[in-house]
Amino acid sequence: MPKVKTKSGAKKRFTLTGSGKVKRKHAFKSHILTKKTTKQKRALTHVTLVSSADMNRVKDMLNI
Repeated sequence: MPKVKTKSGAKKRFTLTGSGKVKRKHAFKSHILTKKTTKQKRALTHVTLVSSADMNRVKDMLNI
């Protein structure tokens, strides 16, 4: 039976922490930044964790 491939989009967007949680970046930080406040853009800079509701779905995409 062949190996199961990782979803390449998920591979680029998520990274695993040492404890097995999944890190992600915030959305809305790539373009149309002129209308967003500096405070809003600064808050979107920080990395956060995937919510527990989505954790199983993301791990399935990463084949973990």
